[in-house]
Amino acid sequence: MRITKIEFGSYLTYSPKCDSDAAKASRNAMRALKDDEVLPNSQILTSEFIANLIRDNLNSLPFSNFFKAKPILVPTPRSSLIRPGTLWVPQRLANALAQRGLGKNVEPCLNRFKAVRKSATSQGDRPKAFEHYNSMEVQKIFPEPSEILLIDDIVTRGATLLGAANKLADAFPRAHIRVFAAMRTISPPDVFRSLFDPCVGNIELRGIDTFRRP
Repeated sequence: MRITKIEFGSYLTYSPKCDSDAAKASRNAMRALKDDEVLPNSQILTSEFIANLIRDNLNSLPFSNFFKAKPILVPTPRSSLIRPGTLWVPQRLANALAQRGLGKNVEPCLNRFKAVRKSATSQGDRPKAFEHYNSMEVQKIFPEPSEILLIDDIVTRGATLLGAANKLADAFPRAHIRVFAAMRTISPPDVFRSLFDPCVGNIELRGIDTFRRP
């Protein structure tokens, strides 16, 4: 693969293990994001709520330059094959961000032609970046952009995003590719701080495994 280390940004965090009230609230937020629920207090979709927050607070967020570069937004494929009517949250996020001026436009050019195991339920047999890479293809239907931002809803280790970024790099070798996930998983209970914990970090390939920091 061309890319062994890639910069990523994320806004929210959730803890799968911590028992604090903040952690429980973060898990509720994670489920609302995964289903793109309509939020009761605002009556808008979770994807739109997150896009509003990013737009309204962009200047104070560490990943602001990701969006100010006016990148092409590319939704990350699901682990399963997308059928008509399938909920595709990364695409909804990308559309919501673009509608608020946080991207040049949305190009759903990255497709999964072979389903892979769902990471969240694979336990110790999570798909590696190479498996994701080998299950995707790019429909190159637009000129090579200078900036691409790969959009996902939740990042854990980053294998999906690294595989997807490498597939895009094959098709657009001169483009600057970065990734953005609305939420990241914080597994160690003592590391989780709060739902809102924006950051910029890296996803790196070491051997066959991926590591995300922070």
